[in-house]
Amino acid sequence: MTLSEQLRRRLGTRSDRQAPGAPEVAPNRRALVAQSPGTALVTGDGAGAPDVQEISVHVEDTNSRFNEAVPDGLHVAAAWGWRVIVVAVLAALIAYALAYISEVTIPLLVAVLLTALLLPVTKQLHAWGVNRGLATAVTVLGGLAVIAGVLYLIVSSIVSQSAQLGTNVVQGFNDLAGWLQSGPLHVSATYFNSDEWVTRITNWVKTSQDTITTYAGEITSSVGHFLAGFALTLFALSYFLHNGREIFAFCVRFFPRRSRGRVDGAAQNGWHSLSSYVRATILVALADGVGVLIAALIIGVPAAPALATLVFIGAFVPIVGGFVSGFVAVVVALVALGWVSALIMLAAIIAVVEIEGHILQPFLMGRAVKLHPLAVLLAIAIGIILGGIIGALFAVPMLAFVKTFVQHLSDELPNPKSSTVVR
Repeated sequence: MTLSEQLRRRLGTRSDRQAPGAPEVAPNRRALVAQSPGTALVTGDGAGAPDVQEISVHVEDTNSRFNEAVPDGLHVAAAWGWRVIVVAVLAALIAYALAYISEVTIPLLVAVLLTALLLPVTKQLHAWGVNRGLATAVTVLGGLAVIAGVLYLIVSSIVSQSAQLGTNVVQGFNDLAGWLQSGPLHVSATYFNSDEWVTRITNWVKTSQDTITTYAGEITSSVGHFLAGFALTLFALSYFLHNGREIFAFCVRFFPRRSRGRVDGAAQNGWHSLSSYVRATILVALADGVGVLIAALIIGVPAAPALATLVFIGAFVPIVGGFVSGFVAVVVALVALGWVSALIMLAAIIAVVEIEGHILQPFLMGRAVKLHPLAVLLAIAIGIILGGIIGALFAVPMLAFVKTFVQHLSDELPNPKSSTVVR
């Protein structure tokens, strides 16, 4: 029985006791009107019952005294701390799951980047009246034709200059061996005896049959995984180009209904930033490759198209990729032409990297996808730690998407047309 019910029962009992000389009131005319403590009871004839003193009940929580002793800053830090820990654990679990199925996630990520690059072509073909499926097929087959043509030019250039390159490599190795023997290091000539090296290699092959068999099996398995990933990339690319919007709309349904609009808008802006970043990176990598190709042809470095293609691929890793891949061209120039040509090639590589970082990237990417150099370096470092070379390739595009996505959710949306931030 609650406190209010006890008070009502006690007041009802007291009102039944009539004072001497007071007229008796019929029970059916007596009614309790007050329902809360501290108010007078009024009967049907207007007589008022005595007021009841108001009772205040205070329940003290012993934990409140300890909470008051803790500073507010520590309360906020603790609240943030456990939430950050939960988010970090969740992110680690997602990363572990994606790494565990990397044979599926890597082809899908490659397909997403290719979709960001080729989707404008499919949309343009569809706008010209081409069927959506046919436009997708033309885009995919055209991309394959371009890749096949580039590979053919690289292989043909290497084959055509293989004799000259072999002669230059042998000559450069002999010059290096002579300098090591007669120079300040005084390396023994036995280390450069070809017969001795042939004997060592033959003995290693005879005694390492199991190791060679293991390596051969691993290489065969890697080739099989590469072909399977290539096929998965083509299938995913085709479906992303054909009905990628419908696929993403289905994924948005996993979010709460009231948040779907914001998530969809943030994802679309992130996708625009990712597309702009991929196209800008393609142009920057192409400029790097052309610059290295021109410098290598002027200097006379063998296999110049192959070296330019290597720089083009390496430029997809910003800031450091172009320089690291260009260092291979410097080594080839050193072995084939000497240290003077190698220094000239190194100067050309540095000039290309500087033009890329200070002119091409700011001009092509703009403020909409502008990333701080420190953030880019940290993303590349984390990507290398988590996923090696593949992680370094995907780290910066993912950073561009996440940056715009978070900015939109926090009502700080970059406007690509005016290069301003709308708050």
